[in-house]
Amino acid sequence: MKAIIILGDGMADEPISKLGGRTVIEAAKTPYMDMLAKMGKCGTFATVPAGFKPGSEIANMEVLGYSVAKCFEGRGSLEAASMGVEIEPGEMAMRCNLICIENEKIKNHSAGYISTPEAKVLIEYLQEKLGGDEFSFHPGITFKHLLKMKGGDKRISCTPPHDVPGTPFRSVMIKAQVPEAEETADKLNELTLKSQQLLKEHPVNLKRIAEGKDPANSIWVWSPGYKPSMPTLAVKFGIKSGSVISAVDLIKGIGVYAGLKSIDVKGATGLYDTNYEGKAQAAIEALKTDEFVFLHIEASDEAGHEGDVDLKVKTVEYLDSRIVGPIYEEVKSWKEPVTIAILPDHPTPCAIKTHTANPVPFIIYYPGITPDATECYSEREALKGEYGLVSGEQFIKRVLNIVKSEE
Repeated sequence: MKAIIILGDGMADEPISKLGGRTVIEAAKTPYMDMLAKMGKCGTFATVPAGFKPGSEIANMEVLGYSVAKCFEGRGSLEAASMGVEIEPGEMAMRCNLICIENEKIKNHSAGYISTPEAKVLIEYLQEKLGGDEFSFHPGITFKHLLKMKGGDKRISCTPPHDVPGTPFRSVMIKAQVPEAEETADKLNELTLKSQQLLKEHPVNLKRIAEGKDPANSIWVWSPGYKPSMPTLAVKFGIKSGSVISAVDLIKGIGVYAGLKSIDVKGATGLYDTNYEGKAQAAIEALKTDEFVFLHIEASDEAGHEGDVDLKVKTVEYLDSRIVGPIYEEVKSWKEPVTIAILPDHPTPCAIKTHTANPVPFIIYYPGITPDATECYSEREALKGEYGLVSGEQFIKRVLNIVKSEE
């Protein structure tokens, strides 16, 4: 049996007064997800183990059955794999956001969702001015980039910028966790301040300001780590062939370490305007030859970070009508059955504009499964699901039918 996991990043939420006390998923029109929930089985998944912050890197690794306590080495190291950037012995990799600072406060984590071509110019400029033997900047997508540091000590406390909009940036700069890491923290903070001096007068930012857009006037580095050691999904679960489809370097990087082929889709942006149809078709084509596909859609998470309730509802509806629907309609008549699993990685509640560690609702459906009592797909309805609360490898083993779903 083949299998596909369709992951709506940050899709889960809390009850919202604007929606009459419903969550975003409850308010959205999702006939396909509701149908699959009713025909299949549901449950909730604790994707963020105790002691870890609820980041996409943590949750998506857990979704794929990897223990972050054993394997996790920071977002930067995962994104490096996606970008084809090798992490050498003695090097530390970190996520490097381009952010907007206004009146000494972090205005947003994305520099107003700066375009990839604009960002590439800025990152290459920083590499020219600040890169060298110790530091190297590597351009990614939109506001998400990579910084490598030789001899860096990862025992530092870094604050993700999407967690602290409106906060004075100096109060959340990098701090050493141990005395030996103080030099690393000092050097990275100095690098951030130097980037601000260089970026404030750059033509790209002057043009953005003239157009009424937020400038990318600072870097923000976080989630440090070294090269991880991760067994492939073939080694862990016997998956012979698989693919990952995402517009996000982090997810692609997890897929690379997991032994999955990364499929790029033209027009995939990671936002609400992403090429849903292209991603759905890419997943269908991959399923024709692969045993397993991991399809990641970022849009709901970004809407949650913006606190835009209406947009987040729309992204969930797009996921249902433009991803889940076409995939289900295609594979439902295939001779070889396909398991369809649907879930978020973590909640990104619009009210607080950041991630939480609450368990997320999931669906698992395949032809012949005995349905449980779930009537539709939502956070509350999933609590009725027969799978109950799962953690660790339990979810993906259910998806791959390594553990019989009827037990």
